[in-house]
Amino acid sequence: MTVIVTAVFYPQAGKKQELVQAMQRGIVAVHEEPGCELYSIHDAEDGTITMIEKWTTVQDLDTHGAGEAVGILNGDIAELIEKPTLVTRMTPLPSGTEAQGAI
Repeated sequence: MTVIVTAVFYPQAGKKQELVQAMQRGIVAVHEEPGCELYSIHDAEDGTITMIEKWTTVQDLDTHGAGEAVGILNGDIAELIEKPTLVTRMTPLPSGTEAQGAI
């Protein structure tokens, strides 16, 4: 079963665009990882940057979490965030149409 993850990044004041740029190298690396179906950042209304992820299996996600790409990402953004990233794992509960009822 797929796993959905959100990761909310809290940029330091005035550093949002710099944070987005700093995330790019890690994002490119993650897109090459086995099981990565979606790894996409979004500008949220509250001033945060939110990552939405989709992984083929829990094992793929666990491997990702312990992998080099996460280390790259965390190292590149360490000086640009004001507090730890809030990461939430979720299990899909599909409903409605196949195309619209799940990520």
